[in-house]
Amino acid sequence: MNTSTTVFVVDDNIGVCNSISELLESVNLGSKTYQSSDEFLADFDPSRPGCLVLDVRLRAGKNGLDLQDELQRRNATIPIIVLTGHGNVPTSVRALKAGAIDFLQKPCPPKLLLERIQAALEIDQQQRALAGEHAAVIARLEHLTPRENEVMEMLLTGKTSKEIATALDLSVRTVEGHRRMVFMKLDVASAAQLVRSVLDARGTPRPG
Repeated sequence: MNTSTTVFVVDDNIGVCNSISELLESVNLGSKTYQSSDEFLADFDPSRPGCLVLDVRLRAGKNGLDLQDELQRRNATIPIIVLTGHGNVPTSVRALKAGAIDFLQKPCPPKLLLERIQAALEIDQQQRALAGEHAAVIARLEHLTPRENEVMEMLLTGKTSKEIATALDLSVRTVEGHRRMVFMKLDVASAAQLVRSVLDARGTPRPG
């Protein structure tokens, strides 16, 4: 696990915060605690890897579910584990629909909590690696010439070199040359890989 990874804990019970911090310290995981949503949001940096352990009922400011909503509005992808002593079905459904990966009841067995935190940190690591790959693809797209970009966009719709040549009034050989440059610049080996790479990086659903 990345040594800069942090488990953020938002709970207005300082005893709970200290208990979770000690548990995490026992397995060499760093943590940072907050007693309110506002305190967490004031310090929140989406570039910092980690996960969030969040209580539902907070006496000051936004409750845990409101904090989830705010993080959604900010397009934050931090994995969230909701940990509460006041859980019910509607609350758990709302939390999970808002993106929580777990909804755990207090008191939660330390072993289970650690397992879920480790899983959340793994999810965060995978999401960040994928986001990095997508950013690299978007950066490579900037190196395409206008004509290469035209050819690529048609390849994304499934058109053949002959169909592209007809549409752009070019020879098939010229289109094939542009196609090779597109593949080289985007570091792909096939049209299928090109479609998968570009559409995933753009967040566009793949056809079919």
